[in-house]
Parts: sequence; structure tokens; C-alpha cells
Amino acid sequence: MRLLICAGGTGGGVYPALAVLEALKVQRQMSDFGRLTFDVLWVGGEGGMEAKLVERAGVPFEAIPAAGVHGVGLEQLPRNLGQLRRGYSASRRILRQFEPDVLFFTGGYVAAPMALAGWKIPTLLYVPDIEPGLALKTLARFADCIALTAEDSRKYFSPRAQTVLTGYPTRSGLSNWTRKDARKKLRLDDDLPVLLVFGGSKGARSINTAVLDNLPALLELAQVLHISGELDWPNVQTARQNLSKIPAARYHAFPYLHEEMGAALAAADLAVTRAGASTLGELPLFGLPAILVPYPHAWRYQKINADYLVERGAAVMIEN
Repeated sequence: MRLLICAGGTGGGVYPALAVLEALKVQRQMSDFGRLTFDVLWVGGEGGMEAKLVERAGVPFEAIPAAGVHGVGLEQLPRNLGQLRRGYSASRRILRQFEPDVLFFTGGYVAAPMALAGWKIPTLLYVPDIEPGLALKTLARFADCIALTAEDSRKYFSPRAQTVLTGYPTRSGLSNWTRKDARKKLRLDDDLPVLLVFGGSKGARSINTAVLDNLPALLELAQVLHISGELDWPNVQTARQNLSKIPAARYHAFPYLHEEMGAALAAADLAVTRAGASTLGELPLFGLPAILVPYPHAWRYQKINADYLVERGAAVMIEN
């Protein structure tokens, strides 16, 4: 079997695709499925965060041009349409060379050109957010099967669509941490509460700014585990250098965590985070209560994700 995975843009779509791939490999080892030849190619966007994650997982990777058109200004629209045309041409070349049996999409701008080029190939679509983005709504018309994170997503698709409720796929290593081991790994005090602050795979400037502005007061109450993203990392380093010795020992900052993200979630007592797709899977997995701050410029996807968790008593929500 030849599987082409097309996912990119943010961790909310990339990490579930990695989790599915991991599960397929395990299934292959434990059943007759292992007798089949199993080839995988991952296609992402040029310059996307997914490239490093996919290559780290040992999966062949190719990048194509991709850009959004929904909500784009008139000045930017011609350029983005040109990106999509080039992405379509690149997708056709990749499909001719790889000849996949199945296409697997989890969203992102990169999905549109590949789906157009491969519309005759059997397609599985996974919807990580409660409300599908424009690209996934469009692709759903051609998908043979649509996998959903939550029952609430069914209303966004035709009753005739072949949908299946799967939940949000999470990587096996994510939940392998005990609270004690996680705190030891991250050098956290067992006797003090831990506030985990992160803004998703790209970071969140407004959250970072709020934390840094109130850092001394926060550190009087708890240890702060702060995953800032690369963009604001210099500001975080400066703030840490300005702390006195005792508060500094309670402030644990990182630009990004990958393998240790499970440890961060297991160690925490409360999270402050955006409401991207990963929150729908990872926060409930650890039973971690959260203060959600939906990103205000991403249509309404994060707001709807946050509403879903708030309605179930798993979080509270505040404006950006």
C-alpha cells in the first residue's frame, strides 16, 4: 500500500497525522497487515513547521507551494492564487511519481492543490477542529470517508457524507509520563503547583506578553512552565535574566517542546493556552483544566473549540 499524507500549517493538523502513522506502523507489526509493502510520503507546505517534525519521524517529505484565499485582501489574492497554481502542478508531479493508493488529509492550505490533483484517488479526511476549515469543507465533497474529533462536527457535513467519530488521535509517547516523572524530567518542585503556559505550535504573543508583564506575581503563587514559541524567545530570555534568584528558580521557559510536551502536560495543574485543535485531544487526555484564549484572527475555529470544552466544564475562556 502506498499512502500519501498531506498535512501542514500548525500542530493541530500535523500531530494527529503523525499519531495515525504511528498507529499504522504498530498495527502492521501486530497483524497480517505487516505482510504488505507499506510506503508513505508526506507532503507539506514550503517553509512549514511540519518539515522538521516529519523528518524527525523518519518519513519521506516533499514540500509544495500553498497559500490561503479565504479572507485574503485584494492585493495578496493574485499572489496566493499563483501559489495554488504552482502547488497544483507540483502535486500532479508528485502523484505521477509516487502513485499513492490512498490520500490522507488533515487540513491546512497545502491540502487544496493536492486534493484537486488527486480527486480520483480514494481519500480519507480527518477534521481536527470542531468546525472544519474552508479547505476541509471543500475537500469533504470528494472524500470517501470523513473522520471527526467530536460528534458536534457532523452538522457541518451533508447527511449523505460517510462520517466516523474517532476522537483526536494522540501520539503514544504523549501519555507515557507520570506526574512524578514529568516533574523530575522538567526539574519542577513536587510541592508547588505548576502553571503551564503555551500558545500552540507557533506561540502566542498576547499570552506571552501577559505572562511576562505579571511574572513576579505569578511566581509567588506557582511554578511557571512557559513554552513561548521561537518568535518571542528573546523577550523571554531577557525577562528571565531580570528575575532575582529565588523567583528565577520557579520559572521554566522553553521556546518549544516536542518529545517533552507530554511531560509538560502531565506535570501541570492548570494550563493557559490557545484553543487550537490539539487542545481538544491533549487537555482531556490529561484531565488538565485550562484557561483558553482563542486566537481572534483565525475565523471562529478556536472560539468554537473553546466553547466545546467550556460547555463540558473542562475550561474557562477569556478574550485575547
